[in-house]
Amino acid sequence: MEAFAQSFQEELARLMRWRRDVRRFRTDPVDEALLQECLDAFLLAPSVGLSEPWRVLRVESDAARTAAYENFKTANAQALEGYAGDKAKMYAGLKLSGMAESPVQLAIYCDDDTAKGAGLGAKSMPEMRRYSVVGAVNLFWLTARAKGLGVGWVSILDPVQLNQDLNAPEGWSLVAYLCVGYPETVSKTPELEKIGWEDRRQHLPVERR
Repeated sequence: MEAFAQSFQEELARLMRWRRDVRRFRTDPVDEALLQECLDAFLLAPSVGLSEPWRVLRVESDAARTAAYENFKTANAQALEGYAGDKAKMYAGLKLSGMAESPVQLAIYCDDDTAKGAGLGAKSMPEMRRYSVVGAVNLFWLTARAKGLGVGWVSILDPVQLNQDLNAPEGWSLVAYLCVGYPETVSKTPELEKIGWEDRRQHLPVERR
């Protein structure tokens, strides 16, 4: 297999370094054609058994957005109760969602009941379908970043409640709630690292067996 040019490899590494979890968005609208180009990246993603189990709900109505945001605020308050001392103070000051500002919000699901792929590779490990969705989200994320958009993954949510509020079909499981838009600022350093919540590892530990 022929390798890509060194210049491409360097740009790819640069793209991955500059991919950040964005929580501070401008409210400028995102062009529909541009958003569709990013969504098309899902179609390039690998999936177990070629099942393509990803499903996307675009959260647009005021009612749906309000329900999702209230869901986050409730879950965030509950999460805060799990911390104490300096960690609690730090957590309380974190901005962990761009849901109030981001112009585009997407709920990404896995269709656990899909017949596509005939169960290949998922009979012994059904979670492989969800891993496939995560891989597709990553391609979407990198594509969006390459085109100047920011993406924020909101994980502080009650998925059962969100499914009800969005009227998600039975058999769909929530994988990601994504906020998408133009970031207020751009940085290649994670915000959590900046404030001292945690440090990024500099080396990958690999054990041998």
